[in-house]
Amino acid sequence: LEDIRKAKETLRCCPYVVRTPLIKLQNLAETAAAVGDGDVEIYLKLENLQPTSSFKVRGASNAMLSLDPERLKQGVCTASAGNFAQGLAWTAKEIGVSCNILIPDHTPQNKRLAMERYNGVLHPVPFDTWWNAITQHGDENLHGHFIHPASDPQVIAGNGTIGLEILEDIPNVDAVITPYGGGGLSCGVATVMKSLKPAVRCYAAEVETAAPLSASLKAGCMTCCDYVPSFVDGIGGKSVLPEIFDLARNVLDGSLVVSLRQTADAVKLLIEKARVVAEGAGAAPVAAALAGKAGLGKIVCVVSGGNIDSQKLMKVLEGQVP
Repeated sequence: LEDIRKAKETLRCCPYVVRTPLIKLQNLAETAAAVGDGDVEIYLKLENLQPTSSFKVRGASNAMLSLDPERLKQGVCTASAGNFAQGLAWTAKEIGVSCNILIPDHTPQNKRLAMERYNGVLHPVPFDTWWNAITQHGDENLHGHFIHPASDPQVIAGNGTIGLEILEDIPNVDAVITPYGGGGLSCGVATVMKSLKPAVRCYAAEVETAAPLSASLKAGCMTCCDYVPSFVDGIGGKSVLPEIFDLARNVLDGSLVVSLRQTADAVKLLIEKARVVAEGAGAAPVAAALAGKAGLGKIVCVVSGGNIDSQKLMKVLEGQVP
């Protein structure tokens, strides 16, 4: 918790990160039959309004600003599906150092262009090669200090500042849902809640095509699962990260698994009802809340990002699942 509080002070003086608003999702009875008759209020923590349209800039900035200045001069690198890489590249550009990025070869074009716009040097590889860099904390072909997108302690601390802001805005929150990719966001936010408000229910959100946390929690140990690429490209993998699993099962109350259909519907609803543009990962918590999976009360959904490809978004608005 102290690391998260320290990160808050670091980011308070950082021009690369903004304190995002938390708004209420209105007219629930019209949009979600599963929760319409219950005592439910859904709130949106709009991390899609960060400079890179994703919460990832919090952890990336905190990790970089925590490095020794001499090491920082040598540049940074990471393995990322897109949003963390954008946050790291954005901060690296602002500071004036190099940033090398290992990405899966199915990374959407809009995210590739954004990384290159921030001067990130891209290294596309097959998913298995990329995932190996995630689990091994680096790749020999990358230049610079490797910053892990999920399990770096300073990244988790930066992510956790979202939790502090949620409690400042809604002290009597009942539940928080965060999308689960590597676990850095979910664990950071849940650490705050369990330290300051232990009664708050903390859930991860995963999609059915890639839900290793749900499978591992049910098994009581780490287990692998099938991974099927989808338009929800910001979360999911073949397995949970060993170094973060113990923390995840200690601070999270469960994983709420939603379908691609539910996620696409949530993306559409957010645009039509709240004028909020969310990518699939960012809409997954909302999909879970609308389905009644998080129970009753004041539920905060972290809309983690808004980097959705325009062609996929068009299909979603037409009622399709991309």
